[in-house]
Amino acid sequence: MAEAKAPYQRGGSARDASFEEAGLRFEVDGEIATITLARPEKRNAQTFATWSALAGIGDSLPERVRVVVVRGEGPSFSAGIDLRMFTPEGVPGQGSFSSVARQDQDTFDKGIERAQQGFLWLRRPEIVSIAAVQGHAIGAGFQLALACDLRIVADDVKFCMKEPALGLVPDLTGTKPLVELVGLAKAKDLCLTARIVGAEEAFRIGLAEQVVEPGELAKAVQEKVAQLLSTNREAAAATKRLLQGAQTRTLEEQSAAERTEQAARIRALFAGS
Repeated sequence: MAEAKAPYQRGGSARDASFEEAGLRFEVDGEIATITLARPEKRNAQTFATWSALAGIGDSLPERVRVVVVRGEGPSFSAGIDLRMFTPEGVPGQGSFSSVARQDQDTFDKGIERAQQGFLWLRRPEIVSIAAVQGHAIGAGFQLALACDLRIVADDVKFCMKEPALGLVPDLTGTKPLVELVGLAKAKDLCLTARIVGAEEAFRIGLAEQVVEPGELAKAVQEKVAQLLSTNREAAAATKRLLQGAQTRTLEEQSAAERTEQAARIRALFAGS
């Protein structure tokens, strides 16, 4: 049986796994980058190679990019983990959970850390990430949507944290944003029951910023991208840093952080006047 390749090894770049192997397309148009999960025949299920390629994109993202859109081709955003990973044979050329289970702890930890990097970079202050979600967003698919700053969803969306039903835990950085968005009790409800959350509930509890008909999803995302690009780039990054740090700071600490960021902005804009 083939041993698992990336992300269950350290380091790498956008060539960690080929986009074809990973089931991804990656395009950059000026300040906008688009990542498309492109295995519609498998409902865009994710594999080791998917996570490796996502991490590689984060490593090499062009500095000019301000907005990253993550979307799925076909009727589903992502149905989660490719179920072949649960079989002894695994995904051809990538291995399986069985092969991963035989790794020593250090190799195992580094591998998961690398996979998580494919999700963590979407939170960088210098970019805004948007998940355009339709149909199934299950498990790893749900966590990929949670990794993004904003979620615009079609009214047929089906969010589900499936991992506990499969004997696993969510480990692709989704637990913290889920708790922050919906609160601890609701996060427990969603994860420990592995139940489906539809569009109406997703909007009501804060999982989605906007709900549209499936045919309007691309237009809604395009309009949001235009709104985001209309603001000052450096000010947007500074504001995102402030917002991301607000939950862990006291009011006094947040006030001090605001002063620091504002001083930098005013000096950058007016010091030479």
